[in-house]
Amino acid sequence: MVERLFRDITENRLRRGIFRSVEELETAIHEYLALHNESPKPFIWTATHQDILGKVAKAKAAMAKRQEA
Repeated sequence: MVERLFRDITENRLRRGIFRSVEELETAIHEYLALHNESPKPFIWTATHQDILGKVAKAKAAMAKRQEA
């Protein structure tokens, strides 16, 4: 979920933006979040827990295989 939020902020507010200071960047992020929170939409999971855990197991196996090589 956090990755999705960061993706949305990046695509919808930060990409192609010009920020001359950290303060301007922070302001842009806070403004985006305030606007986004005015009409929040719940995230609806479409994957089952078995699907998610299966992908986690597959990723762990692939990582273990890489470490062996």
